[in-house]
Amino acid sequence: MKGPSSSASAQANSNLLQSFNETYRELRRIARSRLHRNERFTLLDTTSLVHECFLKLSGGHVPELKEKSEFLAYAATVMRTVVVDHIRHRHAERRGGGIADLTMGTEADQVAIQSVNEILEVNEALQSLAKLDPHLARVVEMRYFGGFSELEIAEALNLNERTIRRHWEKARALLRVSMGR
Repeated sequence: MKGPSSSASAQANSNLLQSFNETYRELRRIARSRLHRNERFTLLDTTSLVHECFLKLSGGHVPELKEKSEFLAYAATVMRTVVVDHIRHRHAERRGGGIADLTMGTEADQVAIQSVNEILEVNEALQSLAKLDPHLARVVEMRYFGGFSELEIAEALNLNERTIRRHWEKARALLRVSMGR
């Protein structure tokens, strides 16, 4: 016999699956945008990232998202965490998983290491920004990581484009300070 919580869980899973199916093309666009910046550092392709996102969403609590744009924004955030987790995992494997480094000194490796470190640094700065102002962090996630336009962000957050533009500029300035640039 199923209790009320299992029927609520089944309904939530059904809603997630429906939202996922309705937005699959757009999720692929977001994934393509996200991977375009980080393709050298992950072994993910667009389809894998979208499916990893679905697995992560279906394995945890997803807030009730009434609008399609809210679901896409939330999925973009989940995709960012999937990409960062993959980069961290690959970076740990490259570094021997904690075993002492043996430097061979190739310049290409140094460029890759600096880029991986930069991605992780941006992620940490964004987490700090989220503690300071979650609205600004959300705009950065949607614009920088999700590839959303200012108009799409404004619609998703029920704000006007001018406000989004101001939030974007403020967030960029705070991230630059946070990252020491």
